Amino acid sequence: MKLIIQLVLWIVIIFLGYQLYSSVVGPVKFNDEKEARYAKVIKNLKDIRVGELAYQEVTGNFTGSFDSLVRFIDTAKFANTIRRDTSIIDVAKNKAFGLDPQTGGYYLEKSIIDTLGFTPVRDSLYNGTDRYKTMMNVPLENTDAKFELKAGKLQKNDASYSVFEARVSKEVVLSGLNKDLLFQEKQAISVDAVNGEYIKVGAMDDVNTTGNWPKFYDSPND
Repeated sequence: MKLIIQLVLWIVIIFLGYQLYSSVVGPVKFNDEKEARYAKVIKNLKDIRVGELAYQEVTGNFTGSFDSLVRFIDTAKFANTIRRDTSIIDVAKNKAFGLDPQTGGYYLEKSIIDTLGFTPVRDSLYNGTDRYKTMMNVPLENTDAKFELKAGKLQKNDASYSVFEARVSKEVVLSGLNKDLLFQEKQAISVDAVNGEYIKVGAMDDVNTTGNWPKFYDSPND
């Protein structure tokens, strides 16, 4: 009987030790894996944002279609321009005052923009790579999920603004990890956390093209 009791006690000790170990190591492993997955997802969201901003610069609006965005990047070009200031004779004013521009008179200051050439959007923004063709895919193993992409108009202060939002649920990104810790992560509200249930860039209810991730996910060049 004494041997059985000792055996049971050892089992209880081992179980409690494992529980204690899991309570300490589990969240650490969860956070390590979470941050690794978030970094991959955020990289694609940044590529989407860059493409959307270029699309807006050329067309005046954002797009809610990845097909349209990819076609635009494939074909569009940025104009390479240079601005120079010059003066031209103010003919009307000189005539009104009876002045001869050869001996003084009035001049108008004018800025002239010259186009020097054109650079393909894909070369300018993606360094000549074609990664923009797969930026709509959530870049994680064992999933074929895609980012949600929306675009539209937002009325604010009697003005209309073009807005967009690209996002993916944390449920998708953190699939397969501890469900209790995942639930806590979805409730996160902190300056050092990705707040809310989604990782996203842009917003449909605000004039905002930033992401909802903390700054440590950004490099100095972003």
